[in-house]
Parts: sequence; structure tokens; C-alpha cells
Amino acid sequence: MKKNVLIIGAGGVAQVVAHKCAQHNDVLGNIHIASRTVEKCQKIIDSVREKGSLKVAGELQAHALDALDIEATKALIDKTQSQLVINVGSAFVNMSVLQACIETGAAYLDTAIHEDPAKICENPPWYANYEWKRKAICEEKGITAILGVGFDPGVVNAYAAVAVKEYFDSVDSIDIIDINAGSHGRYFATNFDPEINFREFTGRVWSWQNNEWVQNRMFEVKRTDDLPVVGSQTSYMTGHDEVHSLSQNLGVPNVRFWMGFGEHYINVFTILKNLGLLSEQPVKTAEGLEVVPLKVVKAVLPDPASLAPTYSGKTCIGDVVKGKKDGQDKEVFIYNVADHAEAYAEVGSQGISYTAGVPPVAAALLIASGEWDVKHMANVEELDPKPFINLLNEMGLPTRIKDEQGDRPLSF
Repeated sequence: MKKNVLIIGAGGVAQVVAHKCAQHNDVLGNIHIASRTVEKCQKIIDSVREKGSLKVAGELQAHALDALDIEATKALIDKTQSQLVINVGSAFVNMSVLQACIETGAAYLDTAIHEDPAKICENPPWYANYEWKRKAICEEKGITAILGVGFDPGVVNAYAAVAVKEYFDSVDSIDIIDINAGSHGRYFATNFDPEINFREFTGRVWSWQNNEWVQNRMFEVKRTDDLPVVGSQTSYMTGHDEVHSLSQNLGVPNVRFWMGFGEHYINVFTILKNLGLLSEQPVKTAEGLEVVPLKVVKAVLPDPASLAPTYSGKTCIGDVVKGKKDGQDKEVFIYNVADHAEAYAEVGSQGISYTAGVPPVAAALLIASGEWDVKHMANVEELDPKPFINLLNEMGLPTRIKDEQGDRPLSF
């Protein structure tokens, strides 16, 4: 049984991960949090202690770490005797942290795909450009590496696997819909790291259609759905991590990702982009200073973690799956609804961070129990989804299914 957790990162998602690890520290053991700014780690620890999240008495420590430094990360893994590393830092550090886990034998979990700071929207499938290149070494060394185990990617991958295996004879399409119907009350802000957020939307939109990659522009294709709790919502086809693994692993001819945006967000985003302020390429000011416009925008926008206290409303994220069952057309919607205010009351974070932070802890618990300690690299849809969904039901992210039989809770 693997024990002791090292959390890489100290943002809003890391705060949720820390609280949830603390709530299960009787199984997960000691908890360590590391980022470049140790004060942020300590603030999370203070929050865990203030809310009394530790289930049993245990170790909870903060550490300063440059996660791009593989040797330093290896040393911290060894020093803390961490056998589970949950990487919720910047997507730029994935490959460094993964390598440190490979060399120390620790299990690796992340919630988003690796990115090169100098490249945006590389050719698909994105996982093949980075993480999947380490599949063979993980297999050889018996390293458990679970990729993209947040909500989307992550939980939606499990929903897709459940649908394909349990509800259909054949599946024609998987459409993942992510709606945040909440309000943070600010003029403009992003719900997670602005730099990563904008990078998703400034390049090409890749989708998997008729068993091939199709390229579109952001905000070019939209749909409107009547969804549970949040009602009628418009979403736009967007490039996203899970499309790049589901398309390769499930044999489904159409896989697309849709995200909801309000008109105000689209207008501000468009102005920033047209002015060149979302560029990842450095420019020189009149004073000779070299700056990256996207990093400047990130610096002036609110910290996503700061949105939590006044955030209201709900999210609805799930998979619309269509196909055939017993020769008849069939459609199911497997989904979760989360509440921003409830998330803040429990762990001091807003709902977007909550939906991203709970799943990797559920996955860590499954690795600790041996159910997901697979000794190789895997995306979530390649694993047994049932214990994962059952655990999420208990941990604050209940799953529901809507089909011809009605709308009801889903468990196994």
C-alpha cells in the first residue's frame, strides 16, 4: 500500500487537494505541499488546520521547490518518503515531475496535459508529444502514472468509459459539455491559471470527427443545450486534453469538447487577443524591457483563488453520449453539478477548483488501495471507472445519469 502524499503546486486546486488528502490522511499518511512560494503552501496548511480537515493526527508540511528542477524534486520525494505525487502545479512542469517520479518510484498523478511555454495548440494527439513518450519507461520500471485525473480531463473520461462499456452496443459520439453558471462578481477573471486558460483558446480548436482530426477557430462552432439545474446554456467547441486521449483509446468516431462562455468574456477575450496581449512570445518595451504579454495580463488579473469567498451559482459538467443499444438509437447524459458556495464552505475554494481537486485525491486513494496501482502509465478511460465514480459520490462530486429512464443518481 502506497502512503504519504507530495502535492506540487499551491493554487486553488492544490488547496482542495490538501483538504481532501487531510480528510483521508488515515489512508494517505503524511501530507507535504511544495511550490516556488513556500508562503502559499503554508497558507493552505493554515486553512486545513483552521477547518479541522485532518481526519487523524498527522504530518502536514510546506516546502519551497522549483518543480522544473528534477534533482530537487527527487530529493524532496525521498526526504518526505512520498509514494504518491499529485502534480497540480503549472502544466509546464509535468514532464519534470513525471521524470522525478520515474526515478524515485513514486506514483504520479496530474490534472492537465504538459505544455511547452513557447508552443500553443501543437499537433494532435497532444499526449503523444510529451507524456506518452514515457509509457515504455513507466512500464519497464513499474511506475503508476495516471494522466489527466481532474474533472475535465479526468472524471469525464470515466463517464465516457462507463457509457461505452455499460450503456451502449456501439457509440457514435461523445460530447463533453462544461458549463459554469456561477458568478464571481468581478469585471473579468479566469477560474484557473489565466496563462493556461488563455493558451487553450488562442490557438487552433482540435476535435475528433469521423475518425480524423478537424481544425476550427475558437468561438466558430457553438451549441445550446437544456441542462439539469443550470437550464439553457450555450457552449462553444474548444480544444481540450481529453479529446486527445479518448479519441485514441475508446474507438469512438466523434469526440468533441464544449465550454460555456458569456458574451462579456468573449468580448474581453477578443479585444485582448486582437491587441496582441495574449501572445506567449516576448516583446520589448520602449524602455528595452523584455516581457511576455500573456504573463503581464496574468499578473494584472485576479488570482483565481481570490474569487472563492463571493462566488455563487453552480457548475454542470458531463458527457452527452449517443449510439446504439439493441438496435435502437440511444442517448445518455452522465454529469455532475457542483455548488461554488458549498465548495467554499467546505475547503475555502470555488467550485471550479473543487471539481478539479477532488478527483486526483480519489485516484490517490485507489492507488493506495491497489485498485488503480497499475504499474504503468494510463489515462483515466483505460482504468476501471466504477470504483472511481463510487468514491467521488462519497467525496462531494456525486454523479447523475439522464436517459430514457429519467434523471437519477449513478453508482455501482
